Amino acid sequence: MAAERSQPSGFDPNIPNIARMYDYYLGGKDHYAADRARAEEAIAADPTLVTLIRENRAFLGRAVRYLAEQGIDQFLDIGTGLPTQQNVHQIAQAVNPKARVAYVDYDGQVVAHGRALLAAAEGTRMIVGDVREPRAILDDPEVRRLLDFGRPIALLLVATLHFIPDEDDPQGIMAELRDALPSGSHLVLTHASADGVPDVVAKVVEVYKRTNAPGTPRTREQVTALFGDFELLDPGLVWAPLWRPERSITLEEALPVWFYAGVGRKP
Repeated sequence: MAAERSQPSGFDPNIPNIARMYDYYLGGKDHYAADRARAEEAIAADPTLVTLIRENRAFLGRAVRYLAEQGIDQFLDIGTGLPTQQNVHQIAQAVNPKARVAYVDYDGQVVAHGRALLAAAEGTRMIVGDVREPRAILDDPEVRRLLDFGRPIALLLVATLHFIPDEDDPQGIMAELRDALPSGSHLVLTHASADGVPDVVAKVVEVYKRTNAPGTPRTREQVTALFGDFELLDPGLVWAPLWRPERSITLEEALPVWFYAGVGRKP
């Protein structure tokens, strides 16, 4: 199966890249015509897509800030994508300047660009790693030098696992990652789902089939299972805007944001 897995290709600006598309949604500048064209197709399929992406990013900010305020000072961000505004280390270090963040992405282009942007950022590393090979990430010398696995770590998988197909065993991947973390660690996760607006999600999935990483939406039950025995913090697994929002928001408003979001704690 490993030989059949999709792998990041060499640099080709003509192949739409999900990291660069994400950057485009967020108003960044690190994207090419093919990325913009495919992103606009996705937006045409779901006119609220930019709102969804920004709400996903806003959830990440709220979760990291909350964990930093609870004393978590180590973060392992897998599938981080291109660095953009308000990255994990910026949010965590605003609370605790000594917070450390290991960023991981399987796309060599993303890692090279990230290393350049993070060169002056204290307490950070950016490494090449594929979530489908969790042991290689956990044993990476740079990760081990930066993070102390004897103390609680926040594991971040934000808008990442829906790019892992069922045949690559996302449940097994998560079990290995969870087992490596000490008690008191946390898992921060978002995942696409067709539970709320299935017709819209189906259209977006069709667009992403023509990118470097097709998507696999999952049900609430399937996403909850990714947390294993971690205890979900209030309010549980919810649509991303409903996780400890900074303003009042209704379920009707949140429903078009078809990413589940949650934070779990290892007993």
